[in-house]
Amino acid sequence: MTNAQAPGAVLCDIDGVIRFSDHREVDRLEAAAGLAAGTTAGLAFAEELGRRLRLGELSRPEWTAEVAAALEPGLPAGRAAALAAALTGSPGRIDGEVVELLRRAKRRVPVLLVSNATLWLEEDLAALGLADLAEGVVNSARVGAAKPDPAIFRVAAERAGVAERQCLFVDDSAANAAAADRLGMAAVHFREPADLARALAPLWD
Repeated sequence: MTNAQAPGAVLCDIDGVIRFSDHREVDRLEAAAGLAAGTTAGLAFAEELGRRLRLGELSRPEWTAEVAAALEPGLPAGRAAALAAALTGSPGRIDGEVVELLRRAKRRVPVLLVSNATLWLEEDLAALGLADLAEGVVNSARVGAAKPDPAIFRVAAERAGVAERQCLFVDDSAANAAAADRLGMAAVHFREPADLARALAPLWD
């Protein structure tokens, strides 16, 4: 498939494209604790802990406890626990424009969500009213492979029922988009909804 051709399926990332976390409470608690902004998230998604989270090895309570433990050397236990809970329970907001584009695309071709996510992703999507946004969700925590591992892209294409070269893949990570491109997918490095609109335009022609 070339970028000018209509895709046979749309494979779309979730976080950074559809869903965005609200970390204002985390920011407030970090400031009150004298921590640099982003400290908690840096620990929560650190290489090994982040890997275990993405591969489905941690429940939300287990993840929260490990983040709190990582914060505790510099903070009282109660404050560390509050920060960890605020981060792992951060509310999400959706980009309505992106959601509408995907719903429109779904009327033409299969749409699947492909995410490096958690065991509770499906619960989060339902809470946001997105349970029916796509035909399916390819969740790293469920399939045991995380982007940019080629395996997760191949699972997504297989579930969509089309060849990899017929897939349009959309992700806010340049590395993940490049990995999809190497498999022959038409890859879009997402920065704004207009990027998705341009990629989907052949569906409306």
